[in-house]
Amino acid sequence: MSFLKFLSETVFPRSFTCDICGIETFESNFCPDCLKTVTFNNKVTCPVCGRKTVRPEICIECKADTPLYKKAYSPLVYENGVITLIAKFKNSGGYLKEYFADIMAESLSSLSDFDCIVYVPMTQKALKKRGYNQAELLAKSLSERLQKPVIKDALIKEKDTAEQKTLSRKERAQNLYGCIKVAMRAEVKGKKVLLVDDILTTGATAQVICKKLLAAGAERIYLATAASVEYKQHDKIN
Repeated sequence: MSFLKFLSETVFPRSFTCDICGIETFESNFCPDCLKTVTFNNKVTCPVCGRKTVRPEICIECKADTPLYKKAYSPLVYENGVITLIAKFKNSGGYLKEYFADIMAESLSSLSDFDCIVYVPMTQKALKKRGYNQAELLAKSLSERLQKPVIKDALIKEKDTAEQKTLSRKERAQNLYGCIKVAMRAEVKGKKVLLVDDILTTGATAQVICKKLLAAGAERIYLATAASVEYKQHDKIN
């Protein structure tokens, strides 16, 4: 990605067009049709992982394998138009950080018990290819809204991993084993940390990172993502 394109996509927001289909919207993020495809995660959720559920109770996965974070927050359900929106955010639509940070900050309005923000890292190779780390963009935008500091490069991903999409939770964890380390141990020691990423799917990435942060002395960890998949008991990868 060229420097000018990077600036245009991450600094200057697009106006007057739907962020999903691209038609004129008169300053709204979505046209009426696309808005119907955006599901907000504001109804029945698991009180731990924050994913949409059928019943207001801890989901079976969280009971079977308790997340190492205290609680997760995500304002959107990863389906339909939100899938398109996240894909756009990851691929040249960095300006969407403002929209996501606005709704993430709202979902985090009840959380004040944390000291700092960290984000899921990318390798230098992946960062160069994409032009930016979308999790870092979210973390910085949230920092402005929540008035909490971001610890830049607190986490480092040392080698690229296989595509996570088709992997099970166990396979994802194995895929990430030994790839991520805490580079700023002194800065997270004794701190309540908010970990930021774009999507919560199986939770394997968060679990690996939380384990590293706790080993480095973090006192407690919360997780914030723009979207999360709906919890479905029959899903093999969740």
